[in-house]
Amino acid sequence: MAWHTGWVRDWSVASGLLIGRDGLLLVQNQRRNGSLDWSTPGGVVDPGESPLEALQREVIEETGLAVTAWEPQAYGVEVAFVEREMTLTVSCHVAVSWDGQLCVENDPDGIVVDAGFVALDAVEAQLGKGPRWVNEPLTSWLTDRSAGQVFRYEARGTDPYRLDVQRLE
Repeated sequence: MAWHTGWVRDWSVASGLLIGRDGLLLVQNQRRNGSLDWSTPGGVVDPGESPLEALQREVIEETGLAVTAWEPQAYGVEVAFVEREMTLTVSCHVAVSWDGQLCVENDPDGIVVDAGFVALDAVEAQLGKGPRWVNEPLTSWLTDRSAGQVFRYEARGTDPYRLDVQRLE
């Protein structure tokens, strides 16, 4: 989102899509205000990391599962938080294979409090009222699986829990 570069913060995040025989892996996150929401595992790309390196690290930290192979980007998300002068760029990848046992007790950030595989036809309901830029791209991708699409949003407001979010075409 070139027109918003150079703002106070430009966040880069990687998100993993682990689809097994029981559905899609979702993690439940406890936010700073105490609210809970569901999303796919993932997190911030640290300086010097590639999105896939960050994703590998985050999935292990949040779920205990070690992904052994990833597909190229399934879809991307870009969000401009106008009043907060911040952008968020998300790279979402499908896990081809993984090892380990599902465990959320070792999340070093203490954000993930639960996790489980959710039937694909129940993912939208499980996501609930989470952020539009999480729910909409994921449910859209699950419907048609078109690789490479980028979903762009503009979020207005200063309270991160009460934003007016519009999708940009």
